Formats: sequence, structure tokens, C-alpha cells
Amino acid sequence: MDDTEASPVRKRSSHANVARDAGDAEGGSTMTDALPAATATCIDTSLTVIVLSYNRAAELWRTLTKMLCLPEQPSIIVVDNASNDGSADMVANRFPQVGLIRLERNLGAYARNIGVAAAATPYVAFCDDDTWWAEGSLATVVGVFNEHPDVAVLNAHVRVGPEQRDDPTCLRMAASPILLPDLPGPALFGFLAGASAMRRDAFLEVGGYEEKFFIGGEEALLAIDLLARGWNIVYLPELTVHHYPSPQRDSRARHHNLARNGWWLLWLRFPCATACRESLHMLPRAYRQGVLHTALPSALLGFVWAMRNRAPMPPEVVSMFESS
Repeated sequence: MDDTEASPVRKRSSHANVARDAGDAEGGSTMTDALPAATATCIDTSLTVIVLSYNRAAELWRTLTKMLCLPEQPSIIVVDNASNDGSADMVANRFPQVGLIRLERNLGAYARNIGVAAAATPYVAFCDDDTWWAEGSLATVVGVFNEHPDVAVLNAHVRVGPEQRDDPTCLRMAASPILLPDLPGPALFGFLAGASAMRRDAFLEVGGYEEKFFIGGEEALLAIDLLARGWNIVYLPELTVHHYPSPQRDSRARHHNLARNGWWLLWLRFPCATACRESLHMLPRAYRQGVLHTALPSALLGFVWAMRNRAPMPPEVVSMFESS
């Protein structure tokens, strides 16, 4: 999004029904009464956790149980992307202390905008229904944002599965070659949507996630727009997010979206020469993944839209891309 008039967060009333009531109190007692009491300093007034979910009731229950055990006790808002597996009812009945936004249709990553718009705190942290933040990390987020007003995004270190494997993307982030002074960690050109915390005002300033991107590489456009406005994105290994990947994944659809969104991103924000060169380079990969015949026509259908909304990144951001 290029301007505030196009900001997707202004449209939430047409998509969402916000529900915070507990529903049946008896039904809400089964899984929440045993949660341990929090003992550390509450940061409820500083940070809200936005949880994006779609048809993963069991995973969502686990994530909320983990998040409600955190000593920081942040506000939590679940944005349910029109699940049909009872996820939203489960949240309403079993987690009455959690804010719930029920969407009328699946909006993909754009749904996070609606959660951010509903938050009333200066900072927001994101997780998906199969990820959760580790104890102490959110308190660190608040402290770092307070000390570094030019940082818009903090990306956590992701540990995968019960083995707590290091996410390869995070290892690459730790070795970022982008050199910027006076930052709390390595500077980044991008971030991971489900393992990041953001300054709410910065998110709203650039319009959040683009609705047309749905899911798949949606972070890239938002990252470029934040960098173009002078904000910094930082990898902070002291932050930890746990990720237990859900088996409910459609890899073909994801490859399709990644390819389509990749072309759109090039046409929207990259210099012409780079956009043309990289567009051609993407063809063999899409072919190998078996999505060229669907992703390229889909991308071309959005070509006029991309040209109308084209706003090439400034030279300093191009330099960051080239060095990343």
C-alpha cells in the first residue's frame, strides 16, 4: 500500500465480527483452569499479541495455552480466518480472556491488519496458530522498542519442533551483511511474519499487508515499504519463537502464491532493469515446482494493478537489497 487512503486496516468493519464474551462458562472451564498463574511484570498496556488462525483448532489451543502461561501476560487477539472446524467457538468458550475476531471469509495475511487495528497498544507481536513466543521474549521486545525508536520490526530466533532445531532462515539473518550503526542486532531486508514484533504506528503508516498477496511471501512488500520510510528491521537472537509446523499445509498452493507474489513484488517496487531480469530468473523455478502454468497467468492478471500502484524503492533500499 502506498498511502493511508488505501490502508487495509480501514476496512475491517466489513469483514469482521469482534467477539470477546466467554460464551458458556462451564464449557470454558475444561482447558483453562489448570493454567499456572503469571508472576512477572505485566506488559499488557504495551504489547498485544495477534494470532492468525485458519482451521487448526488443536494447534490454536496449544498456542493459546502456551501464550497464557507467559509471565508477561500480554493482551492477545485471535483473528480467525473464517475457519469451519470450530476454531472460533473453541476460543470463545475456552479462552474468555482472549480477544476474538471472527472473519466472514478467509483473508490470508491481510487478516493481521484487522488484528493490529483492533489493538490498543503501541507494540504488537505476531504468531500463527502453530507458533508461540518463549518466556521473557515479549518483555525484551518492549524494552528494545522503547530504547530504539527507529526500529519498526524485531525478528525473533525460531526454534522448530520438539528438537528445537534452528530455523535456517534465522541463521541467515544472524549473518546479515547489512551494516547499519546503533542497532540492537543485525539489520535485515525482510522478516518472518509469524515470528516478528512491530511498532504499531509504523505498521499502520505503510498500510500493513497487501490484501491481494493473500499468503506467501507477504512480508517482502511490507518490509520494503517500511525501509523506504526510514524504519529499520532487526534480527534479535535473544527473542525466541517456537514453531511446531502443522501437518495441514498445502505446499502447491504456497508455491503458487510465492511465485505470483514474487512477480508482483518485482513490478511494484523494484527498478525496471532488476524487475525484468528477476522476472525471467523466476520462470525456471516456478516450472520446477509445477506452478508456472498457474502462477504466471495469475501474476499477469494483476500486471495493470501492479503498474498503477508502482512505487520503486529509493536507492538506499536498493543498496540494502543488493548487499543482503
